[in-house]
Amino acid sequence: MLIYNNMAIVKPFRGLRPPKNIAEYVQSLPYDVMSSDEVRIAAGDNEMSLYHIIRPEIDFPAGTDEHSPLVYRKAVENFGKFQERGWLRQDEKELYYLYAQTMNGRTFYGFVVCASVSDYLNGAIKKHELTRKDKEEDRMRHVRLNDANIEPVFFAYPDNIRLSQIVEKYSSLQPEYDFVAQPGNLHNRLWIIDDENDISCITEEFGKMPSLYIADGHHRSAAAALVGKEKAENNPFHRGDEEYNYFMAVCFPVNELTIMDYNRVIRDLNGLSDSEFLAAVAEYFIVEEKGDEAYRPSCLHNFSLYLAGKWYSLTAKAGTYDENDPIGVLDVTISSNIILDGILGIKDLRTSDRIDFVGGIRGLHELERRVDSGEMKAALALYPVSMKQLVDIADTGNIMPPKTTWFEPKLRSGLVIHKLS
Repeated sequence: MLIYNNMAIVKPFRGLRPPKNIAEYVQSLPYDVMSSDEVRIAAGDNEMSLYHIIRPEIDFPAGTDEHSPLVYRKAVENFGKFQERGWLRQDEKELYYLYAQTMNGRTFYGFVVCASVSDYLNGAIKKHELTRKDKEEDRMRHVRLNDANIEPVFFAYPDNIRLSQIVEKYSSLQPEYDFVAQPGNLHNRLWIIDDENDISCITEEFGKMPSLYIADGHHRSAAAALVGKEKAENNPFHRGDEEYNYFMAVCFPVNELTIMDYNRVIRDLNGLSDSEFLAAVAEYFIVEEKGDEAYRPSCLHNFSLYLAGKWYSLTAKAGTYDENDPIGVLDVTISSNIILDGILGIKDLRTSDRIDFVGGIRGLHELERRVDSGEMKAALALYPVSMKQLVDIADTGNIMPPKTTWFEPKLRSGLVIHKLS
């Protein structure tokens, strides 16, 4: 039986990690930010790349179904091979880890911890997005078969002075890992926190927090928690302290995080001509043509539209949203309700094949490319939500529309892995 608490529980764990001299070769981007073709290119001929575990379809001919049973079995085979060859080795004692990423001159520090399955199930770990069952099941199969959290999830925690002091202490020391990763010229470092007093302090300080917030990784969080719940229910000798009661997360202070825009590309105009579509949009938005130079939204409730080689500014008119509704006031809601659903008839963003989503890190030119290629008909760029909005929505138990937040930098996978037994 799982025990429910009303404060955040974290614990140290015996991380499975690459030796110092090969960490750069093992690490990878998260499993879900690139296509199979992009992953094949990224992995290249590097047999130590974690992509062979998290995207094992690359070990099969191009076009192989990534959800084939053969592909999942290959992940398990490769995970075993990495350990047999010493590319992944488990630490002797339970530890915390400090992870830092530097992008565009800013450094973000996060604690690598094991979070509680119970906290996820009882809502102490707060969500802001719904998950898709097919994506949950995909990651659940991966966790079940490998008996491990191969990749971390990305949490935010309330600012904390004592934890900031620990960050300051370790970040002044020589890191265990120190490398620059592409794309993005991203500087990554990791320190091992092995001092018993510091370990106790981290556990104690997180234990004072009523909530942690999922920033990125809703499907991985759900999958890890549900597999932990399954294991508890299927173990007649369940005690509550087994490793499967926890899953791996990297936790960053709220004040360090910035959310990027998460944009939309649209396959068709629902039978409308370009001029008919613009006329329909103009009923709800002030439409200004901006020419062929990429236009970025300048503030809340301002959007940019790319259509037929031209950019347009769309500013929501008064009365098209409710300032007192924490979900209705979001730009992603305004655009979804009025443009995507009302005008284009795209009812479910999570399942429709008429829409795709592009993280802000890829830039506005990626939107142009998708449209100019003929793959898509139009693109819509949104002003990013703030961390305050995310926390407020999570605290009130509300859920943002799908594909609302894009966080950068993306955590590198493979630096630490959590085994469930």
